[in-house]
Amino acid sequence: MDLSGASASGDVEDRRGNKGKLAAGGGIVALVIAMVAGYLGIDPRVAQQVAGNLAGGGQQQKGEPPADGYKEFSQKLIGSTNAVWSDQFPKNFNRKYEKPAMVLFSEQVDSEGCGVAPSAVGPFYCPRSRKVFLDPTFFTELEGKLGGSKAEFSQAYVIGHEVGHHVQNLLGYNSRVDEFKRREGENSGIRLELQADYLAGVWAHHAKNQLKIDSRDISEAIKTAKSIGDDRIQKKTRGWASPESFNHGTAEQRLKYFQKGYETGDASKGALDRFFDPGIKPLAL
Repeated sequence: MDLSGASASGDVEDRRGNKGKLAAGGGIVALVIAMVAGYLGIDPRVAQQVAGNLAGGGQQQKGEPPADGYKEFSQKLIGSTNAVWSDQFPKNFNRKYEKPAMVLFSEQVDSEGCGVAPSAVGPFYCPRSRKVFLDPTFFTELEGKLGGSKAEFSQAYVIGHEVGHHVQNLLGYNSRVDEFKRREGENSGIRLELQADYLAGVWAHHAKNQLKIDSRDISEAIKTAKSIGDDRIQKKTRGWASPESFNHGTAEQRLKYFQKGYETGDASKGALDRFFDPGIKPLAL
């Protein structure tokens, strides 16, 4: 992947110089909840909301973020997703795309609508603030503990997935999960997560020429997609997998839909509605 020709036009705020202190007792409990939730494959946005109810109250120290170029990297990626979805929305949905913002943080962050989240929840999107939140140290953990990749395009895939959640929010798919959850339980979340993987692939399809995405980049994204399947995470962290608790999809499913989005670039309503076909069980998608 080559970002040299991409415009650093994304709205990115770098809060990594801000050091917040988790409140005694509640903050520690919140951190443990987030970590355990991550190991068990619970939706990080749900874990983050729970953690947010218990965290806070500490003093925040403001400082300068590291001069490591990560803000510029993120601005170019968000700028690229903005360009693709600004083109696709009028074509497929006859409406204008509303661009999200992104926040880089370290240790913990106020998501401005979904609670205070510690880094342990991983990257997430808050529908209320319409912002993507990311602690870049996540990718070191992803590679070291889960066998994923911290290569640039692997990071781009994860960011594209979170922007996919923003696309879902704008199109109303987020709210559709509730109607399925009553009969599918935790598995209902698979619909949203696989659709976000697909949307990340759609973005990559339309951005591949500008960003010079090649087969090596796709291999790194595949490595990450396979590493964060519910089955892989649960087996790695506790030794067995419980399909009834899956809410992100298996490694095979996550890989399948990222690749399908990348191969087709199809952002049509018909392609997206398939993820919410009541006749197809989440684990059968």
